[in-house]
Amino acid sequence: MFHLTTALDAASGVPLYEQLYESLAAEMRSGAIPAGTRMPGKRRLAAELSVSVNTVDAAYQILATEGYMEPRERSGFYVQEYLALPTRPEEVPPPVSAAPQPEAAEPPVRFDLSTRGVDPGLFPFRTWARLQKELLYSSPQLLTHGDAQGDVELRQALADYLEEYRGVRCTAEQVVVGAGMEYLLSLLAPLLPGKTAVENPGYQRAKQVLENNGVACCCLPVDADGLSVEALSGSGAAVCYVTPSHQFPTGVTMPAGRRTELLHWASRCPGQRYIIEDDYDSEFRFDTRPLPSLQGMAGADGPVVYLSTCSRSLAPGIRIAYMVLPRQLLPAWRAKYRIYSGTVSRFEQQTLARFIREGYFTRHLARERVAYKARRDALAASLRAAFAPDELTLTGLHTGLHLLARLKNAPPDAALHAAAKAQGVALSLLSDYDLTGGEQDFSGTFVLGYGSLSEASFPEAGETLRKVCTAAWEASVTV
Repeated sequence: MFHLTTALDAASGVPLYEQLYESLAAEMRSGAIPAGTRMPGKRRLAAELSVSVNTVDAAYQILATEGYMEPRERSGFYVQEYLALPTRPEEVPPPVSAAPQPEAAEPPVRFDLSTRGVDPGLFPFRTWARLQKELLYSSPQLLTHGDAQGDVELRQALADYLEEYRGVRCTAEQVVVGAGMEYLLSLLAPLLPGKTAVENPGYQRAKQVLENNGVACCCLPVDADGLSVEALSGSGAAVCYVTPSHQFPTGVTMPAGRRTELLHWASRCPGQRYIIEDDYDSEFRFDTRPLPSLQGMAGADGPVVYLSTCSRSLAPGIRIAYMVLPRQLLPAWRAKYRIYSGTVSRFEQQTLARFIREGYFTRHLARERVAYKARRDALAASLRAAFAPDELTLTGLHTGLHLLARLKNAPPDAALHAAAKAQGVALSLLSDYDLTGGEQDFSGTFVLGYGSLSEASFPEAGETLRKVCTAAWEASVTV
């Protein structure tokens, strides 16, 4: 007679067929019902368990579907071999470690001076919501798949905007829209012809994305005019990644002469050398007109890949970035990626297209420049009030959402980091962006973002930075 080791409980609330299935499956897994066993007939097992035949049939069908049993015509159900992981009784279970002690709570962040900070309160909520609502009601086709390069309406709007405000010369067919700079760089990486030179100090994330996609990178120094073309020429690199409008993190703007040198470097080997131009923070130039883009100087058939994003001008959560490819890279891009699906919501794409075409984008940027310029001025004034003129040198104030503050006779960077954390200040130091591990001296320089703080908070922030420096000095002298 067939027996179960687990009784069925009609009052448990779990269907009887599920209880039976679980009990039989457990016994088959444990070997209590060995492989090859012929299972009792449905009526026989139903009578033994005092349940309906339908209950047994339902349990048997699930077991057969999941491979525990095999039905054989005119013969019944047979248990299949269950391929469980082998047990190793000789293995001694690892000792139970003591429960981890809770980490001490970190001081709350009082002042966010990180370079990634933006003010979400400046986002054009009302206009964006109205445009998107109109599209939701009028364009149900946006729920379908879109072009792998992005909707043509957005690509055309971006091409027109970039031509007017950044001097970029391209057509909509050269524009690729994607969910962030990292995604676009990962698509671009396999199309690159060889080793890529990156700026040092520079953008660690870009280097990491390229290396994650199999691109060898070398780090080249940045001087007062940007990436050293002399170092580039001797590096053996076929590609260089630069931030010419506002070098990150030093804030240097590459002048026209250095840009021309860089373009000459690429043009000496047509189709074998490329420049990746990350037009970082170019929208936020406060005191002078921005220089035209490298891509605009080179032209639509030039060797420049142009990259930019809406993460600063709109919001990081919008996740819209765009890339302008040279025409000679388009066939390779399409051959590799034309079957891909778009990574940005078509409603977001079409909303941004209208936002640009109807003039809202340029007006929004104008308002942001006024707001961020006031914050830059407030931060600079607070630093000048808190430090003596010969103690602190400010640079990189003309563009972007961060500035550099170099300390004279600075304490060690490790002490500055520890003191800033203790005072609840989130910030970076220039040495944090050294991609080579200390070959150059970047110590003693704060990289201070002012995008996420209100003007009213800057006086206290300046005084707090003064306290950070004092505490770091005291800590380093004590050690």
